[in-house]
Amino acid sequence: MRAAWVKTPLTPPYRGPVSAPRPRQADTVRGMAQVLVVEDDATIRSSLIRGLTERGHAVDSASTAMAGLERAVSGRPDVVVLDLGLPDLDGKAMLRMLRGVSAVPVVVATARDDEAEIVAVLDAGADDYVVKPFGVAQLDARIRAVLRRGADEAQDQTVTVGGLTVDPRSRRAVLDGTSLELTPREFDLLHYLAARAGEVVGKRELLTEVWQLPYGGADKTVDVHLSWLRRKLGETAQQPRYLQAVRGVGVRLAAPGD
Repeated sequence: MRAAWVKTPLTPPYRGPVSAPRPRQADTVRGMAQVLVVEDDATIRSSLIRGLTERGHAVDSASTAMAGLERAVSGRPDVVVLDLGLPDLDGKAMLRMLRGVSAVPVVVATARDDEAEIVAVLDAGADDYVVKPFGVAQLDARIRAVLRRGADEAQDQTVTVGGLTVDPRSRRAVLDGTSLELTPREFDLLHYLAARAGEVVGKRELLTEVWQLPYGGADKTVDVHLSWLRRKLGETAQQPRYLQAVRGVGVRLAAPGD
């Protein structure tokens, strides 16, 4: 029986896909993610959905390669859990097709344990490989590991928004060709907002992620640093260019005119 590998008891059986809001990047790094499970065996698929949902993830699923490919592109999950033995197309072929349109992390979960097969799948673009039988806790750990690697890589990437460029490796910010003289905290704040350009970021999130104050702090601290940052960006709260306040919600960094 194919489902014998499942180590987590599941009652009652899962009846359908779980719907939940897609997490912010900060939530993804801490553990919650939008996961797409591509698995043809209904019992195994239900077990994975139930186990990952219990661990705080939002889970969608597909039973064929083509359906999985469509959901991976349209749903933009944070990570894909992919079985290789799919009924319409081999998982490796789906992986190659997916890599042509998306860089989403992929954890292959399959019964195939041949070393040459594992190497071939990793070369095809998989980020990790887990062999059945395995527990959902192990799969969850592997999902969190690939997401951490992706978050670390994103943190090292130079961000450009309009005429503003922020390079975290050199800790240098340049606006319209001129270097900005920023304090370490101002740079961290600018980089955090630039890396999420177009998104509204709340002050509580900034206190948690930039100031490392998980239990909150004074919103005034954020307001003061935003004011200093605006001055160095050549703007004011009344005449914003890059830093746009969203009343009662937070602040959004976007290119002028966006």
